[in-house]
Amino acid sequence: MDLKDYIASIPDYPQQGIVFRDISPLMADGDAYREATRQIVEYASKKQIDMVVGPEARGFIVGCPVAFELGVGFAPVRKPNKLPRATLDVEYEKEYGTDILSIHKDAIQPGQRVLVTDDLLATGGTVKATIELVEQLGGIVVGCAFLIELEELHGRDKIEKYDILTLMDY
Repeated sequence: MDLKDYIASIPDYPQQGIVFRDISPLMADGDAYREATRQIVEYASKKQIDMVVGPEARGFIVGCPVAFELGVGFAPVRKPNKLPRATLDVEYEKEYGTDILSIHKDAIQPGQRVLVTDDLLATGGTVKATIELVEQLGGIVVGCAFLIELEELHGRDKIEKYDILTLMDY
């Protein structure tokens, strides 16, 4: 199955010159969504994962079924003031300014082996901030898995010391 057949390319969205890679058709097709999940589970099953972590919102879409199949927990990383208990926060650089991500302070136990998931590896800012949160809590990031990598944005450079799986490259 060619998963690229289930990605919609939307030119000039959200701005002129950008081609947005929409995973909605992949999620809408049970076989394609299952296959993408299966491939990430296969990758992760060799890494003795204790926990899956993903940033909102599409990191949840990718990570939750993987955690379910592996029989491990999932910890969400969210924007500020979205988590109800004590959080650890990190500020990070985006293309046009800064942003903040948060995780519950008790989401990861020291020494837990963590897989970080998201739909897209672009500039790498979000995933780098997610990794920083995991590591500040004492987790060990043993891999990062993405549906799509936008190679021309060089996000891989920001997380080059980690093992990375991407299912599709553009």
